[in-house]
Amino acid sequence: MAERTKTERRTAAVRFLKRAAGFVVAAALLAWVLHDVKVDLIFANVRIMDGGLIAAGLGLDILAYVVRVFRWQVLFRPLGRVSFLRTFEATYAGLFLNEILPVRVGEAARAVLVSRRLGVGLPRIVPSMVLERVIEGIWLALGVGIVAIFVPLPGHLARGADILGAGILLATAAFIIVATRTPKPRPDNGGAAARGPLSRKLRSLFATLGEGFREIGLDRKVGASFALTLPYFLLQALAFWSLLEAYHIHLSVWTGGAVFLIVHLGTSVPGTPANVGAYQFFCVVGLTLFGIDKTTATGFSIIGFLLLTASILAIGLVAFLRSGLSLASLRERPPDLL
Repeated sequence: MAERTKTERRTAAVRFLKRAAGFVVAAALLAWVLHDVKVDLIFANVRIMDGGLIAAGLGLDILAYVVRVFRWQVLFRPLGRVSFLRTFEATYAGLFLNEILPVRVGEAARAVLVSRRLGVGLPRIVPSMVLERVIEGIWLALGVGIVAIFVPLPGHLARGADILGAGILLATAAFIIVATRTPKPRPDNGGAAARGPLSRKLRSLFATLGEGFREIGLDRKVGASFALTLPYFLLQALAFWSLLEAYHIHLSVWTGGAVFLIVHLGTSVPGTPANVGAYQFFCVVGLTLFGIDKTTATGFSIIGFLLLTASILAIGLVAFLRSGLSLASLRERPPDLL
């Protein structure tokens, strides 16, 4: 019992240190973003923003999540059916939690909600979410390549795109191996006891994922989900470009798409709530790479972020309140996907 308490304390301490490190990094990134900018010019740009383009950008962003909801439904359909409204509610409740809690607790929360409504175990939902990420990674790599054809990328950014493409190819290969491998029964001769807890956990993870992928079935559903990911990203990129235009940053659609990809890739690693700090940093880096002065880029990184976040919080709060989840319970013990 004492050993268990000690392990729990160590785990809690490690979790605290990771989160604290994330906030320290975010603060450092924000300090760089805000350094040496002209605040009065930011307020001046805000006052002349185009309301129609703001509404268009937010509408396109919501429409993108509608596509994402439909895509997820396609992937988990072999497990059962959940109404579009309920899946939309679970997705936005998760987005809401991602905006207010660190390390994207909302991803686990949306899985909890859908698993409850399907009446299946939580691990059976995980493969559909892993598939989402694999498909998105492939499209991101393709998107970088397509944008590079129309927008000359700086040398170091082009090299980063090559590394990204190679990494996604390796991840896709690993996914195919896990998804198609049939587990071989092994006699229990005490080897499981000899293996360490990490080894057992990894084996259990891969076994669970493999079984889940086979249950979903890697057939036309994956092809449909792959196709739906394109409009999902296009709508998000157009939403981002519309807000750029509203802020009077006039870039081509392709250049706006390149900046969107930089921001999306830069914020793909879980960190602070709503990726505060990382979003602003990569937005400013992306815009300045294409000739936008830092003050203007900083202003947009803050205002664009606030507009998109406000939209998610408004819809997500309603979804979260309807979901039956408790914020207090999530803070005490975030749901474990595996």
